[in-house]
Amino acid sequence: MKNILYILLLSTQVFFAQNGFEKGNAYYAKGKYTEAVAAYESVLKDNKQSSELYFNLGNAYYKLNQVAPSIYYYEKALVLNSNDKESINNLKFAQKRTIDEIKVIPKVGFGKLLRDFTGIYHYNTWGWVSVGLASFFLLFFIGYYFSQKTLAKRIFFFGMFVVVFIMLITLSAAIIEKSDFDTEKPAIIFAEMATVKPEPGDGGKPLFVLHEGTKVYVFETIGKWKKIQLTDGTTGWIESSAIKEVK
Repeated sequence: MKNILYILLLSTQVFFAQNGFEKGNAYYAKGKYTEAVAAYESVLKDNKQSSELYFNLGNAYYKLNQVAPSIYYYEKALVLNSNDKESINNLKFAQKRTIDEIKVIPKVGFGKLLRDFTGIYHYNTWGWVSVGLASFFLLFFIGYYFSQKTLAKRIFFFGMFVVVFIMLITLSAAIIEKSDFDTEKPAIIFAEMATVKPEPGDGGKPLFVLHEGTKVYVFETIGKWKKIQLTDGTTGWIESSAIKEVK
């Protein structure tokens, strides 16, 4: 009886989550973007999330000319699906509405090559690839163990060696991607104007001012202050209330 009640409760939650998402889509199609935002966010309140939901929220806020929320939700969508072309494209359009023009310093050398390779897939995808390769290794091992012919044994042994080598690469890629995901903390400026200071505190001369929609990276938190870094490598301290972390 308890299991039946649990299933009914879960089904009800899924129904309302889908209903809120579908309502948001209907409002969006009619040009009622404020209502669409409310409907989409009602789904988030039930702890439901997806890249599609965040993408639609980004679109609705973009239509409302709210730069920071639109960029924030496109970034959220890309956290769940980093290769989504629509989110990447719409994010670029939203970023054109920001005031701050900050250069992006690209990585160079071996670090860039390594990051470009591991960034092809999400760390979960690399993990599943490793699991699949482990299955292939088991099959090659069985073939090697039960094979009676010398040539076949050599082929299966060589196959095991190749699979282990590739599996080490995919496991390393998964570990690197997971490490980058955990350490990298992107955030979006939500305040209309935010002052960046050289140290955490209300005193001191400001370094510069950032505006809503600008992307920063959080490195440290002290009280109500967060140490941030811009995409051009510039660092400083900003009040926590001025930003919203993506992850």
